[in-house]
Amino acid sequence: MPKADKLDPDNNPWHWLASDLRIWRLERNLSQAQLADVLRVDDSTVSNYESGTTNLSKEKAEILDQIWRTRGHFARLRRYAESAHDPNWFHAYTKYEQQADVISIYSALVIHALFQTEQYARALIEGAQVVEDVEAAVAIRMERQELWNRVDPPELRIFVRQSVLEDPVGGPEIMRAQLAHLLDLSHRRRVVVRALPKYKAAHAGVDGSFTILEVGRKEHAWSAAVEGGRLVSDPAKIRKYRLRFGLIGDDALSRDSTRSLLRELMEAVK
Repeated sequence: MPKADKLDPDNNPWHWLASDLRIWRLERNLSQAQLADVLRVDDSTVSNYESGTTNLSKEKAEILDQIWRTRGHFARLRRYAESAHDPNWFHAYTKYEQQADVISIYSALVIHALFQTEQYARALIEGAQVVEDVEAAVAIRMERQELWNRVDPPELRIFVRQSVLEDPVGGPEIMRAQLAHLLDLSHRRRVVVRALPKYKAAHAGVDGSFTILEVGRKEHAWSAAVEGGRLVSDPAKIRKYRLRFGLIGDDALSRDSTRSLLRELMEAVK
């Protein structure tokens, strides 16, 4: 992540917010330690705010506006940053992913990266034809799966559309191995795999894939998109993702029925 002197406030709204925080603090002749006392955080947190490593929360933005009488400047700028595209979102998302206690996933188009075999991942990346170094991209994706090997791995729940399980990515052998891998993972402790059947064509997941991460007491949601995606940390918005995830679960097959479906699809792959 960028240092304070390497921020790009003209193109990154979070960097704009970080830069303004530092400028307004210095204009008031406050040290980071003094501002930390005002915001009731430690010194390193203020340093992280100003370097763009940690995003200023809504609560802290409102405190700044109140004590500095900035008429909503920081809260308004934070809302803009949260709604705009941030090129660092995916980096932040993967960092949270590795720290997560619970990961809830809805996969609408492909099997989620954490559940992919190396061959399936390679077939997807090669097929997209947008990555120059395919092997490097595959390696990065496989590194994300190291969380399975943690001493205390996260609880993972994935709802996946049946059509995703039927798409022959990479050919029959690769897809059969991928389905077998998903079946194996479904038997792990703290792992739930459930399929959304094709006859449920209208459901709460029609807008696309998303992931909800629980990291300690905080939650973050990620929605994938072309050339990136969107990371959301606002509790009010997270509740909407939670509602959507629950509704998808209402329509999904049971765990046992999903395992039966996986076995049937493995036998049908030719």
